[in-house]
Amino acid sequence: MVDSVQALSGRFVDLTAALLQGREAQPSPGQPGGLRDRFSRAMTGAGLKVDVAAGMRDLVLRGTALGPQGQWIVAAANSGLATLAFKHRNYDAALSHLGGAVAAGYSNCVALNDPIFRPFWGDPRFTAIYGRMRVSEADLDELLWLTREIQAMSREATQASIDNIGRHDTGVSLLAQAPLPMREPQTAGVFVARLELIAVQRVLQQVAMNADINRSSNNISLSLIDDSWDDRQARRDSWEADRVERARQRAAEARAFRERPGAGRALMPCPPLGSLVV
Repeated sequence: MVDSVQALSGRFVDLTAALLQGREAQPSPGQPGGLRDRFSRAMTGAGLKVDVAAGMRDLVLRGTALGPQGQWIVAAANSGLATLAFKHRNYDAALSHLGGAVAAGYSNCVALNDPIFRPFWGDPRFTAIYGRMRVSEADLDELLWLTREIQAMSREATQASIDNIGRHDTGVSLLAQAPLPMREPQTAGVFVARLELIAVQRVLQQVAMNADINRSSNNISLSLIDDSWDDRQARRDSWEADRVERARQRAAEARAFRERPGAGRALMPCPPLGSLVV
C-alpha cells in the first residue's frame, strides 16, 4: 500500500494530539516547557499511551519515501522529534532533529522565538540552524496568525469551562474554531504549523466536549432523582448557552486569516532571535 501525503499528515496530527494530551508511552521525568507542554499540563491525560517518538521516526521514513512531495512531512516529523528531545532534555538529539527539519524546509521561526528557547539563543549550533531557515513575508504573517490562534483557542476553552459552571441544561456546546488559511505557502513550516493548530483544535474540542458530557450526564441524573429540579432554569441555561456558542462562532470566523496586501513571497532570512513577540 502506497502512502499518501494526506494519510501521513493525518498521522502527524494524531501523534501531536497524543503529545498534547500527555499520552506519551514514556513520559519525561523532567520539567515540561513550551507551548505543547503547557497544553499537556492542562489536559487530563486520559486515553491510551502512544509511542510518539516511534511514530514520528516512522513518518520520517515514509515521508522520505514519497520524494519531494513528502519533504514537508519529513520536516513535520523531525520538528516533532525535536520537541520530544527538548522536552526530555536530550539537547544534542533535539538540535540534530531540528537541523533535519530545517533541511526539509521547516520555517517556523515564530516557534523558535518562544522564550523557552532563550537558553539556546547563544548556542552556536542553534543559531547556525536558525540562520539556515528561510521564510517569506506572507508565510511569516501566517505563522504569526497560527500561533496567535492557538493562544486564542486556549483562552476560549478556559472561558468556556468557566461559563459552563452551574449550567442546569443537558446540552453540549462545541468550541468555536477559526477556519484554516487556504493560501499556497512558500515554505513547509506553514504546512507543519497548520497541522499543529488542527491537533490543538482537536484536543481542546475533545476536552470541552468531555466536560460538557459529564455535566449533562450529572444533570440528567439529578433531574431523575430530585423533585426540586428547575426545568425552567435548565431551559434558560440552554438558550443562553446557544447564544454564547453562536457569538463565539462569529468571533472565530472574524479571526480568520487575511493576507496582507503586498506581503512578499520571496524567501528571506528569518528575523533575529528574540525579535518576534506574539
